[in-house]
Amino acid sequence: MKRFEKHIFVCENKRPEGHPRGCCSDKGSLELRQQFKKRLKELGLNTQIRANASGCLDACEFGASVVVYPEQIWYSGVKLEDVEEIIQEHLLKNKPVERLMNKDKKFNRDGG
Repeated sequence: MKRFEKHIFVCENKRPEGHPRGCCSDKGSLELRQQFKKRLKELGLNTQIRANASGCLDACEFGASVVVYPEQIWYSGVKLEDVEEIIQEHLLKNKPVERLMNKDKKFNRDGG
């Protein structure tokens, strides 16, 4: 079996209600992963790119968080309407979606 070329990790962490950092689950991450899976399958990409549920990515305070490997690109505040842009631009054209990239230095490959 051929390995996947890319992995999309979608944080589905669930924290207790009222947690100061919030949680990605309450910010729509379950629906995000389902939309990624649906579109990848529709586009025939589901054997090359895998949308995975992940535990805490330690970025819940930035909104629903997604990280794409092997590029190590971190996206924050991702909404359902952003899924298609990430697929079309990043996954198909290898051009990360700058406006969604997490700018916090701990998530940058170059350290900031």
